[in-house]
Amino acid sequence: MHIRPFRLGEERALHAVFHSAIHGLASKDYTAEQIQAWAPANLDQEIWARRMQCIQPFVVEHDKAIIAYADVQPTGYIDHFFVSAQWARQGVGTLLMEHLRAVAVARSITELASDVSRTAQPFFARFGFTIVEQRTPVIRGVVVPNALMRKELAPNPSIERTWAGKPGHAAHAKR
Repeated sequence: MHIRPFRLGEERALHAVFHSAIHGLASKDYTAEQIQAWAPANLDQEIWARRMQCIQPFVVEHDKAIIAYADVQPTGYIDHFFVSAQWARQGVGTLLMEHLRAVAVARSITELASDVSRTAQPFFARFGFTIVEQRTPVIRGVVVPNALMRKELAPNPSIERTWAGKPGHAAHAKR
């Protein structure tokens, strides 16, 4: 497995990860109506492609297949963070989160924030994110609850010794 920047032409592969994560993982925390509104089968691929080109995510690749992706914007906002359902709970998300943290620190970003699904909230909490506000955004006419979560970052990786609850774990983020 390795992480690299997104490349033009990979938009459909990212959509497959997105769809798999929502339909395969988030379905335990959301209704069928909410899942369909969030990740419909008929999503406009041109709009999707423009979105991916705009957020410029990092992708996790395994055997030349994209299995996860996430971004971190200059503000520290994580717009997308998705792991394909078949790769869930295998360390892929941890690798990706550590990478985002390392990128943020290198860019002098002092805080990470994201609107996090019910499904992903425990995962984000393990990395020190806390819930700031419960939200009820409407997607395609359907309320799909999430929470704004934030995590402050130390300006120097050697200072932040408790990332992911493990002393010295921050050093592994430089992969």
